[in-house]
Amino acid sequence: VSICSVFTGSQDVVTCISQAADSIGLEGVPTFEVLKYNPYDWIKRTQESFDPVEVTKGLWIVPEWKSPPDLQATNIILNPGLAFGTGEHATTKLCLLLLHDSIKGGEQVLDYGTGSGILSIAALKLGATLSVGVDIDPQAMTAASQNAILNNIGPDRLKLHLVPDRDLSTTGVKMKADPQEEKFVTEGAFTNKNSFDIVVANILLRPLLELADDIVSHAKDGGLVGLSGILSEQVPQVIDRYSESLDNISVSELDDWAVVSGTKKRSFPINGVNPRRDFSPHHLEADVQGQHQNGDMPQ
Repeated sequence: VSICSVFTGSQDVVTCISQAADSIGLEGVPTFEVLKYNPYDWIKRTQESFDPVEVTKGLWIVPEWKSPPDLQATNIILNPGLAFGTGEHATTKLCLLLLHDSIKGGEQVLDYGTGSGILSIAALKLGATLSVGVDIDPQAMTAASQNAILNNIGPDRLKLHLVPDRDLSTTGVKMKADPQEEKFVTEGAFTNKNSFDIVVANILLRPLLELADDIVSHAKDGGLVGLSGILSEQVPQVIDRYSESLDNISVSELDDWAVVSGTKKRSFPINGVNPRRDFSPHHLEADVQGQHQNGDMPQ
């Protein structure tokens, strides 16, 4: 597996890669090479590498700079910027397929770790009435709000929530958004418990395990919870962790990656907080530190 990530000149690449490797259980720092490009060349190279992606019949992810192959299809227009989520990675496709098969119309959806906003936007285009995207990265807020505008989705239907994290290097970073983009975003702790018909979290194994109670707590009783960003070999750990809170657990796989889904047990506490596993957004730091900037590798 080869991963290409974008870093600013001031970032410590070794530390970022070490944290990303640790977050998925790798021992030591993988071999890597640092190449320097000016911003224009990198953006051009990145754009040239993206083509429209047909997720399933009638559902396409189309880069902003390309023309939709099927004008009659559900087309999600996307410019990921520096945020996670282009639709090319298997975990994104798995989550999109889960939404495609689950949304019947009128649902409220939580995208836990929204990145580019691709899942939130897809949910709305598939028939949900409200999507809420939560992330710790200001760049995700910018990318997701811009993508909402590209898809003619307003802040009445897509709401973005920037969760503060005192432990990240982004502490104190403010969004640089125009007034239209800022209408989508709220900052502060996210406490909407027992509120969503569907909760999808496409992040990494470690935060999925450590934030399990918080992730599930946002779903309504009987609501669908989808968990991805994991390798097929990591599925047993996720099932073991979530078996106390989810019923009807199932697994879908694609190219050695997986999505685990289930429905929230009615016996699961409404506040969803286990005293040993309080919500702490810094567990998502790999989402910002390197992998999140890759464009489509799970956080």
